[in-house]
Amino acid sequence: MAGHIQDRWYKTETRSDGKTTRGKTDRHGTGMRYRARYVGPDGTEKSKSFPDGQKRVAEKWLSQIEADMARGQYIDPRAGRVTVRQHADRWLASLTMDPGTFVSTEMRIRLHVLPHLGSRSLDSLRPVHVREWLRKLEDGGVAAAYQRVIFANLNAMLAAAVDDRLIAHNPCRSSSVKPPKPEPRRIVPWRPERVVAVRSAMPERYRPTVDVAGGCGMRQGEVLGLAVDDVDFAEGVVHVVRQVKLIAGKQVFALPKGGKTRTVPLPESVARSLEAHIAKHPPKAVSLPWRSVDGSPVTAALLFPNIEGRAVNRVVFNRVVWRPALDTAGVPRGRENGMHALRHFYASVLLDAGENIKALSEYLGHHDPGFTLRTYTHLMPSSEKRTREAVNRAFEDGSDADDGPTTAQEG
Repeated sequence: MAGHIQDRWYKTETRSDGKTTRGKTDRHGTGMRYRARYVGPDGTEKSKSFPDGQKRVAEKWLSQIEADMARGQYIDPRAGRVTVRQHADRWLASLTMDPGTFVSTEMRIRLHVLPHLGSRSLDSLRPVHVREWLRKLEDGGVAAAYQRVIFANLNAMLAAAVDDRLIAHNPCRSSSVKPPKPEPRRIVPWRPERVVAVRSAMPERYRPTVDVAGGCGMRQGEVLGLAVDDVDFAEGVVHVVRQVKLIAGKQVFALPKGGKTRTVPLPESVARSLEAHIAKHPPKAVSLPWRSVDGSPVTAALLFPNIEGRAVNRVVFNRVVWRPALDTAGVPRGRENGMHALRHFYASVLLDAGENIKALSEYLGHHDPGFTLRTYTHLMPSSEKRTREAVNRAFEDGSDADDGPTTAQEG
């Protein structure tokens, strides 16, 4: 055994004749009787006390400690005494991620996790506490999709606590803890008439943003960060290499979502719209920090600066340009009718034209074609329709010989 069990109620003394006697200590009958002691991997002595009658329990505990150290699975019993708040501070400080993602993660932990769980020690956190916390989020009116993101942040934070040997198990991964289910949402793409109506209701200088978003599948931040050098009119492509992003209310240039640049086809209609826009509203050189608010300045000749010649703030754009255009066009406001609806329109047009999921995923900048398929599978032509059309084409393109499906030979 790696340590030993100390009996605090009795002591062994050696007499002058060399024999030992066992006598009561001053603590006899009071307090915890047994103390299991051992030296941890860090070289310091550690212990745990047990009451009278539990010597075998102490020995079993000490044997488990020895086995855990031998397997490399030892966890200092005192490590989990740190609070969820203390661990959160250290975990957040250790993260290496996109600054915008970090700000969002820190905000979710600070606003939705710490007020409920922050004062609890890590080793006292149980699945029931996570279930109760999830219920509080639901009762507080937090949207199911946002609940899932907050839960994912807590799950990652506690997984790090397991990796750091602060706790043995992550209560978020208990079978009794069910992550919030996403709200069933079936995307209904805009019809071309609605796209035209919203475009017409916008100020003239911003109308081509609809063409780029709906004709090239670009996100709002990517449209606002589009520079004249990113558009290759000769080759008929657009290089999506940056976005205008908000971090704690401040604008920065950054790579597109997921850190993934891409090249998308430039339809002739969109090219003509951009050429006319450039002739009337020449691009403006705009400088913003790169990636973080304290990043090095980067300059790009933006196609869609604001009237003052600065990068458009998406919050202002939505309030002053987009939502009034929706109102004028008679389109209800709401999440499903944000500028992102133009990406859904783009996807629906390509799928209806027979474009494959892999190509669409690349054009949209998705991380995985499977995500694209799950999002837009209901917009794909039905298999029955494809089958009928494929067979019809096969027979229509065949020869005129009397050997078609209606002239099978008699056996």
